[in-house]
Amino acid sequence: MVNPLWQVVAAYAFALAGGSISASLQLAHKPLCALISFAAGTLLGVTIFAILPESLGGCPWWAVFLALATGYALFFFLSKHVHHVCPACAASHFDADATRHFSEIATALVVALAIHSTTDGLALGIQSRDGGTAMDATKWSLFSALCIHKVPEGLALGSLLIGAGLHRSAALGWVGAVEATTLLGGVIGYFFLANVSTFWLGLIMAHVGGGFFYLATHAVLGEMLKHGKALVLTSFLVGVALIALLNIGLRMLG
Repeated sequence: MVNPLWQVVAAYAFALAGGSISASLQLAHKPLCALISFAAGTLLGVTIFAILPESLGGCPWWAVFLALATGYALFFFLSKHVHHVCPACAASHFDADATRHFSEIATALVVALAIHSTTDGLALGIQSRDGGTAMDATKWSLFSALCIHKVPEGLALGSLLIGAGLHRSAALGWVGAVEATTLLGGVIGYFFLANVSTFWLGLIMAHVGGGFFYLATHAVLGEMLKHGKALVLTSFLVGVALIALLNIGLRMLG
């Protein structure tokens, strides 16, 4: 089995790549919108086609949906009372006014993103259990979705920091520091949660899936309010379809 820690590092690297792109060029919002919607689709896809089937296989349905609801509620609370948990999913909210007042929201932003990125790493870290072909499909679809998601996340965060007046190198440094909590989550999942029972593993993943569901729906609705619905929905559905096909293909190969 492939050591999941390299997947955590790879996801972190994708976030840094997004931050590097924002530090070197100004990306128009239309392609960023398409990328955000595509990434949101992959998060919803991995929740529906990978996380939920695995969780329901080892836990009662009511416990799974309760865990799903707590994951959604956590990100909803953070976004409403602290700060948007994902800069990519809330890219339309990061306007000129937000960047001018960046110093006032910096702490809340860092806290919210740290929790979000830790959850990303945690999801990858706990995939160290040898659960057979189905778990392999879950692991690879989760890895693909998070890597795709990390690129626009790093892009949006880097753009916000640069728009707030930070030097490009300083902005990239902050992206690297905030996203490093992905590594922290991976270490926690790998060393402290990898050997938990199938029941609790399923509930933890369902909780993570609830957060993914919030991010996906928030991203799509946010983009549709300000940009073309056709572009948003097409990119979103392509992301969902990609993860669905990936899961089907991996299970068939197994």
